[in-house]
Amino acid sequence: MAPKTATILRRIFTLLLWSGVLAGFVVLLAAAVQEKDTARCKGIRVQLRGDDRNAFIDENDIKALVLKDKSRNPVGTPVSELDINNLEQIVEADPWVRSAELYVDNRQILNIDVVQRDPLARVFTFSGNSFYLDEQNERIPVSDRFTARVPVFTGFPTEAEKLRKEDSLLYKQIGNMARFIATDTFWNAQVEQVVITGDRKFEIIPKLGDHVIVFGEGNDIEKKFNKLLLFYREGLSKAGWNTYSRINIAYHEEVIGTRRDGKSAPPPPMYRDTTDADVAMDEDLRATVAAVDPKPADNPVPVKKPKTDKPASSKTVKPAAKKPAKAGSQKPKAVYPGNNRNNRN
Repeated sequence: MAPKTATILRRIFTLLLWSGVLAGFVVLLAAAVQEKDTARCKGIRVQLRGDDRNAFIDENDIKALVLKDKSRNPVGTPVSELDINNLEQIVEADPWVRSAELYVDNRQILNIDVVQRDPLARVFTFSGNSFYLDEQNERIPVSDRFTARVPVFTGFPTEAEKLRKEDSLLYKQIGNMARFIATDTFWNAQVEQVVITGDRKFEIIPKLGDHVIVFGEGNDIEKKFNKLLLFYREGLSKAGWNTYSRINIAYHEEVIGTRRDGKSAPPPPMYRDTTDADVAMDEDLRATVAAVDPKPADNPVPVKKPKTDKPASSKTVKPAAKKPAKAGSQKPKAVYPGNNRNNRN
């Protein structure tokens, strides 16, 4: 056989061989696709993502959603007949579900990946109804089975879904304040209730200490809480947690404490750079509050605002203009200026 003829035959043989391999692959692929389409769903697997501490739904709840219509039970249904889009809509219709993704894996298991909605605060309206607020400032209905451990805001002026401009601003401020409290373990343990006053400002009822914290408008949130922490460290840790009836942090760069005993107020503390002792004191404060922080009740109600002495005067008192208190005078105010370097607006 001539070399040229042998070469041609080898090429033909190689071409036929690869054609056969390709044809076999196509046949196997078609068989696999057909098998998958005719295969039946063997089970359901649920994956929940979110804050497990405040989870209002569980695996059984999600399965119950897709199995609600027994005539359309995914288990045992051919994979090709599963309406994945419809099942996703059913799961996402649950008010505690942020989003859901469904797919069938190569073992014919229906996977349901769910992102939960995490509550940041519970808001009570004037009428006593309540709802939760999530990270996207969207409302979530309360649950009969579980109570989330989140800050409580009382006195929201309306139950309307569509808010007026002033109510919308207040609603946004609630979300911002709740978000800050939730991210700080100390304030999350110390804040018992946030009262919304008639003029759309805020007052805080703490867990530790028999006083009311006048927060003012819902702005400069971090600065105000930093001032309050400084007052706790420099003032209450020395004077006592029940010395003051009201602690006002609404003013710029100062804290005004109204004493309940009528004694002279201590001089403002000297501010300095943070030291190791300050850090240790902060840790002691956090441990003290955490020790008295109770577990949430099954059916909590808004905390009643404690009775406090009426402030001697609503006028802001500046440290430089303050004079020594005289015997028999009105209840003095301890004025603690804020740290100018950190709290300047």
